[in-house]
Amino acid sequence: AMKIRPIKSEAQYDEALERIYNLMQEDIESGTVHADELEVLSLLVSDYESSHYQIPTPNPLEAIKFRMEQMNMGESELAKVLGYRSRKSEILSGKRKLSLAMIRKIHQLMAIPADVLIQPY
Repeated sequence: AMKIRPIKSEAQYDEALERIYNLMQEDIESGTVHADELEVLSLLVSDYESSHYQIPTPNPLEAIKFRMEQMNMGESELAKVLGYRSRKSEILSGKRKLSLAMIRKIHQLMAIPADVLIQPY
């Protein structure tokens, strides 16, 4: 087992990833030293990644279009969510901004996080 310490550099990160890979090649019983090492290293790597490799939040319009695709939702269905057919095209083209009521409806019906929808775009 390697000595486990906080990951503070790319080299330590790479070392931890390599160790995780090697541990995953073994048939590890839960509750063993190796199982604990794998769990702790995974947490350290996850923490390092979240602070060094942040994924940008998508633009609200990209998120809506992506979610529509995932849900197999047509633009006419989105028009029902937004209220008006003309507003739908103005919103998807970026000519009109989402209102608070629209954000609430989209959040509720399409399960897009509100923090994504309220961003400036």
